Amino acid sequence: QIQLVESGGGLVQPGGSLRLSCAASGRTSFDNYAMGWFRQAPGKDREFLAAINSSGQRTSYANSVKGRFTISRDKAKNAVYLQMNSLKVEDTAVYYCATRYAPGTWFPIRDDEYRDWGQGTQVTVSS
Repeated sequence: QIQLVESGGGLVQPGGSLRLSCAASGRTSFDNYAMGWFRQAPGKDREFLAAINSSGQRTSYANSVKGRFTISRDKAKNAVYLQMNSLKVEDTAVYYCATRYAPGTWFPIRDDEYRDWGQGTQVTVSS
C-alpha cells in the first residue's frame, strides 16, 4: 500500500517562503509514478497546484502559482517537493501530495486522476 507523508508546512508571513516535502513509500521504486500537489482552503474545492511526470522532465502549474511555486522530485529518496516563494494570504490552505502510476510523459492534473493521497500539511500565511 502506497503511503505519502507531507511535511514542511507552518506559519509564514506574506512574502515569505516554505518548502513542502512529500515522502512516498510502499513501492520498491516510484520511478514510474507521476506526482502532484494540491491544496484545499476552508469552504473551497481542492485545487490543483503543480504536477511532475515520472521522469521529472515535465511539469505543469496552475496559473495561480506559476512563477512562485516550483515542483521537483528526488527519485533516490522517493520524494517530491514544492518550493513556495512570495507567499500570499490567499495561499493559506491544507496542502496535499498525490501520486499515480503513470510511466512516460503524461501526468494527471485533475484530482480524480490520482490514486493515492497524503494526509496533508497546513500552510498559514499571515502577518
